[in-house]
Amino acid sequence: MRPIPSVLLALLVLGNISHAAEPVPQTEITNGLVKLTIFLPDAKEGYYRGPRFDWSGMIARAEYKGHMFYAPWKTTHDPLNNEDAIGPCEEFGNEAPLGYKDAKIGETFVKIGVGQLEKAKNENYSFFYPYKIVKPGTWKTTPGKDQIEFVQELQSGNGWGYQYVKQITLPADSPTFVISHRLKNTGTKPIETNHYNHNFTIIDNDPIGTNYRLKFPWAVTTKTKDAFRGVVVTEGNALIYKQNLQPGQSAYSELLGYSKKVEDNEVTVENTKTGASVKIKGDMPLEKFNFWSVKLATCPEPFIDLKLMPEEKAMWKWEYTLTVRENDKR
Repeated sequence: MRPIPSVLLALLVLGNISHAAEPVPQTEITNGLVKLTIFLPDAKEGYYRGPRFDWSGMIARAEYKGHMFYAPWKTTHDPLNNEDAIGPCEEFGNEAPLGYKDAKIGETFVKIGVGQLEKAKNENYSFFYPYKIVKPGTWKTTPGKDQIEFVQELQSGNGWGYQYVKQITLPADSPTFVISHRLKNTGTKPIETNHYNHNFTIIDNDPIGTNYRLKFPWAVTTKTKDAFRGVVVTEGNALIYKQNLQPGQSAYSELLGYSKKVEDNEVTVENTKTGASVKIKGDMPLEKFNFWSVKLATCPEPFIDLKLMPEEKAMWKWEYTLTVRENDKR
């Protein structure tokens, strides 16, 4: 599979078009204030077909009052590559997918939102490894004017099974979109996993650096001292960029300081130059909070835990509120 050139990739995202050799199924939804361009799951032609991230509901772009949120964070794109996702995109089982530990080499394990993957070697699971997708889960997509629903069902044959429903909705008269989830355990084994949104965020196509800051409802610290090597610093309840990131440069740390109160599951990404920001708020307690950044994406990653016995269901959501500076002339 040849990578999509960066110029074409920008057209794919910005122009809602597809290329004859690489059609990208997508749709748009709007409530009259916010417009979202959303890539659709498709095993043959989807924008993302890798073994790591949930295939459904990747938001390529959000538009509000002339401001643009999200864009490709890489200058090339390979749909089969593990990490070539975009915008708000989600992952289950970041460290331990269902059944991986007990599977033998050549047997399958389950990645919710993807399908059944083949275990290649007797090593700990790594989301960097290009595991073979033996059987993608079955997807049903139902689009509407201001909402879209994705349903994936899978039965592995070795005790794992689930029904996964994701909805993206645009509430009326609000600069907000909501990503809601429902997961039902339809297998015979308990499901114990985590879930998070990687949130590849860039605002107004402005590369990541000193124009950005992240704000939390808690005093933020890092797990290790000088985790960001001076590129980013903690100041009270904020992460502040002290440098503009360069190609190939990154910053990463697990963040500390939050409690198990649901109110702590919140972060705001702000571009102080353009005056646009996005606040991300969840409705379940945090299990952990990671932060990662490169030149074209700043990524707050809130994690939650999920534990479901057979026939049990879980429901959760992330709410995204877009804000622009008052008296903005765009």
